[in-house]
Amino acid sequence: MIDPALLEPLADDAWPARERERLGGWRLNASSGRSMRINACWPLAAPDRDPEAALDAVEAWFAARGLPPRFKLTDGLTAPVDLAQRLAARGYASGKETVVMLGPLEALVRGEGDPAIRVTASPDAAFGAVFTATAGDPEDGRERLEALGRIPAPARFARLDIDGAPAAIGCAAIGGPFVGVFGMRTAPDHRRKGLARRVLRALLAEAKDLGAERAWLQVEAENAPAIALYADEGFEPGYRYRYWER
Repeated sequence: MIDPALLEPLADDAWPARERERLGGWRLNASSGRSMRINACWPLAAPDRDPEAALDAVEAWFAARGLPPRFKLTDGLTAPVDLAQRLAARGYASGKETVVMLGPLEALVRGEGDPAIRVTASPDAAFGAVFTATAGDPEDGRERLEALGRIPAPARFARLDIDGAPAAIGCAAIGGPFVGVFGMRTAPDHRRKGLARRVLRALLAEAKDLGAERAWLQVEAENAPAIALYADEGFEPGYRYRYWER
């Protein structure tokens, strides 16, 4: 499907953390501590020092920000290859697993989009209201909404209103021939009505118009309904990653 070494750097750039630093091929991300992707070390290639010294440096970097150290290990990409064993020796364990799904826009895009869906280049207050309201933790919602605002251009934010009120949202980060889909949320009163599918199709159609050729998204491995939706729309599993924490 795709080499994670190509897609993972794009994924990191598409959802930027508030603070970013590198130790060679290790990428350090920190925000407010909630969203795992922007509060973790991504060891995508060899660090610029001995691995044990790099682990010490990562732990110190997160400690200086009052955050617990966290590592995002991607199938077939983590460097060095024995990093999981090194982390286990320090008391870390593998936790939440995420599936990266992909597909060609030529097959994914169906029709010309949905005229009922408003697509903009930045999130507005109504978009933010749905995003925050559907977050289990308000602080987590705020952190993720801030991250959405940092997505580099071109980005697109889609919102579907029902009876004059925002009901479903989603956004897309477009980098060259790739488009990443993020922030798919539906207000509780409007779930199981097919709204997420309509928002997804509108985002993909817009991305195709902007020159994207392939789409990708990340979904928690335990979220069976979302995986089923994306599979039904033509996405296929590409690879997985897991977070390691103490």
